Amino acid sequence: MTADAIPSLDIVRTCPYAPPAQHRSFRQEAPIAKVKLPTGATAWAITRHEDIRTLLSDPRFSASRKNPGFPHLSPLVMPALNGKPLLIEMDGQEHAAARRAVVGEFTVKRAAALTARIQQIVDEHIDVMLAGPRPVDLVQALSLPVPSLVICELLGVPYADHGFFQARSALLVSREAPLEAKGLAFFELLSYLDKLVTDKEQNPTDDLLGRQVLKLREEGTYDHESMLNLSFILLIAGHETTANMISLSTLALLKNPEKLAALRQNPDKTLAAVEELLRYFTIAELGVGRVATEDVELGGVLIRAGEGVVALANIGNRDPEVFRDADELDLERGARNHVAFGFGAHQCLGQNLARIELQIVLDTLFRRIPELRLAVPEEKLPFKSDALVYGLHEFPVTW
Repeated sequence: MTADAIPSLDIVRTCPYAPPAQHRSFRQEAPIAKVKLPTGATAWAITRHEDIRTLLSDPRFSASRKNPGFPHLSPLVMPALNGKPLLIEMDGQEHAAARRAVVGEFTVKRAAALTARIQQIVDEHIDVMLAGPRPVDLVQALSLPVPSLVICELLGVPYADHGFFQARSALLVSREAPLEAKGLAFFELLSYLDKLVTDKEQNPTDDLLGRQVLKLREEGTYDHESMLNLSFILLIAGHETTANMISLSTLALLKNPEKLAALRQNPDKTLAAVEELLRYFTIAELGVGRVATEDVELGGVLIRAGEGVVALANIGNRDPEVFRDADELDLERGARNHVAFGFGAHQCLGQNLARIELQIVLDTLFRRIPELRLAVPEEKLPFKSDALVYGLHEFPVTW
């Protein structure tokens, strides 16, 4: 294929509830297709569920952003502090050791222990909603503050600073923000976290970052820059993704009143519904990128060393070979073999926490405000077509 014939990868949904039509066409006609990225570079786009899971579990594909062939979706490549990579950029034993050090903070048991506090946070925010004027923007009233407060308390970040880091993380995941603004946001956030980590070093507190400082010092492996990078990735990932899923999940249930009624009658099915909503929306819709470190055959296609690969998780989670009636929202499907949290060694650290947050929010919101409804026509909702993580900018609701 000549360079002129390589299609540009569509990155914007034309329907808010479905992947771009181009991605469906790829899966049907060329499940592993060469595409042109927004940066002008070329990479392979993969669409089959099986191929995506293979890619993400094969050590011959690297997550390192330093590799010249890595398939960046934005011209802005966030620099690593003092040469230290972020957790999501590590490979092999380096990644295994860094993940092993912190994974104990995100076990099912640890997440379950936070249930009572998450319930309290959700109830307090719904109390404010009920006492205030209507309509209300659910993004600002509930979707964003709940996971932000949860991750702040978990990490040991002052929630009073949430406006500062939310504004900067929003810039970092924007596709349209100027590069200068994104670069400034990156360094401002790093500067803020640098001071926070320094404070934890001087006075370790009983939170994730404080416990990590003490643990790694005892092991003799503590490193300031690595702890800074860990705090950076956990803070951003800990609220951006869950906040968007709260809004989208609420919208999906409002659009399907019969399914919502069935769920309200049987809250035991909420966890299964959460899995389906994660699959259905796949908000990290372009999945993750990798670069081949050697020649690898994937799905019958030879990918050369140095070539980038983009996993289109959105269409992979609509693979009819894996999910029957894959375009339908089936709240009782309960399939946990989706790739909304990724797969393999880099699978999302916070997935157990995200599931519990979503379960509590959905159960509580519709129990306490059963008459909840959209306050604007659906076509007026501003979806995040301009962001790397899909969601809603605003979500006006009333009751």
